[in-house]
Amino acid sequence: MGLIGGGNNGGDALVLLRTLKAWGRDVEAVIVADRSTSDTLLHGWDVTALPDTSLGEAEWARILGFASVVVDGLLGTGVRGMPRDRQAAVIRRVNESGCPVLSIDVPSGIDSETGAVPGEAMSASVTVAFGAPKLGSLLSPARERVGRLVAVEIGFPPWDDESVTAQVITPRWAHRRLPARSVDTHKNAVGRVTIIAGQPGMGGAAVLATRAAFAGGAGLVRVCSAAENRELLQQAVPEAIYVDAADRDAVEAALDQSDSVALGPGLGTGEDAADVVRLVAGGPSRPLVVDADALNLAAEGIVDLKAVAESRSVLATPHAGEMSRLLAVTKAEVIADRVAALGAGVSLLGHAVLLKGVPSLVLAPGGRVLIDTQGTSDLAVAGMGDTLTGVCGALLAQGASALDAGAVGLYLTGRAARIAGRGVSLTPSDVIRWLPEALLESPSVESALDLPFVIFDAEAPR
Repeated sequence: MGLIGGGNNGGDALVLLRTLKAWGRDVEAVIVADRSTSDTLLHGWDVTALPDTSLGEAEWARILGFASVVVDGLLGTGVRGMPRDRQAAVIRRVNESGCPVLSIDVPSGIDSETGAVPGEAMSASVTVAFGAPKLGSLLSPARERVGRLVAVEIGFPPWDDESVTAQVITPRWAHRRLPARSVDTHKNAVGRVTIIAGQPGMGGAAVLATRAAFAGGAGLVRVCSAAENRELLQQAVPEAIYVDAADRDAVEAALDQSDSVALGPGLGTGEDAADVVRLVAGGPSRPLVVDADALNLAAEGIVDLKAVAESRSVLATPHAGEMSRLLAVTKAEVIADRVAALGAGVSLLGHAVLLKGVPSLVLAPGGRVLIDTQGTSDLAVAGMGDTLTGVCGALLAQGASALDAGAVGLYLTGRAARIAGRGVSLTPSDVIRWLPEALLESPSVESALDLPFVIFDAEAPR
């Protein structure tokens, strides 16, 4: 059964029904618009088409009971705001029926640009996008309505830069951007990371970030943390070089001997933390990952990240709450339009920003939004941000740009989580354990198509 709206989306659904009829399938159309029941797009094929206004409860029950699948051609990509009462009633009826739904381009009722769901929206089992996924279908909360997203090529002209608003992070895209090692090398040549993390009582954050940096390929990791955490760190990560965060000369020496710096996990926002953040900001021009409490200190004006970004590559990794403090807006405003918030953050800070969430998003000045395809709610566990910071720091130390470090770091941690296969029992330690497997994979064409949410081999939704 097909639901036919008044626009091009409805026309696509009619063509689909016409084709199925030609293949010998039993099809029926419900016209939910001021559209002829003998539309010229049917080209004479005998497809039963009924206006929704003529259907009573018994007829709706018959149609939905007969249907093996509902084709959703009700509302298309140009719709903004809540569906009108007529369409909303049909959407609600189909959702309550439990019948599988195939949506064309986007599920009816979602905003194809922002991912908003302002009113009733179809809950699709599968969404078939023409050419490439529409940006809003990749973003929450619309993402929950999309089901499995399949992008199919239908002969669009070649992409041009102006029409491309975002790219998805596919396995092959991520692996092409992994830093390469020469055969003849040593620990100081493959990436030295200094991690500044862990106030007293928060040594776990420093442990996770440090272990993740090693798993991400760093050749040498120094960890500057409170003296109270020294024993824990040296037992949990004996490979790392411990530096007392209170010893400013030692911290400066560590910074001077680093290829990147990861700043913030469990750092606190007291005066000691503020001092070390100022020290890093004024130190050598090493690429920098800024996370957690370092972002909160930036929001308080302790450090001007835009000024820091003028002299070095910087990646900020806020979640929605941290982003709201940086932008001086509410968390609800950030969540309502995460792409806009991300753009505002990049403009404000002048460098690459990774906005965490499902999906996480990355953007650098003058670039396109990069959209994570691996993240799930299983990653919503304390310490995951610390792990991501360590991996991003390792990638920066190996020569990746801030944008690539954020995007590839997201892919690797998300992929490691999926390889671990622990579902809601997932911990950051599981992710770190399986990072080597994620790094060792060699994505083929087939595996590039096998994404958890999207099936396609194009990297540019529009």
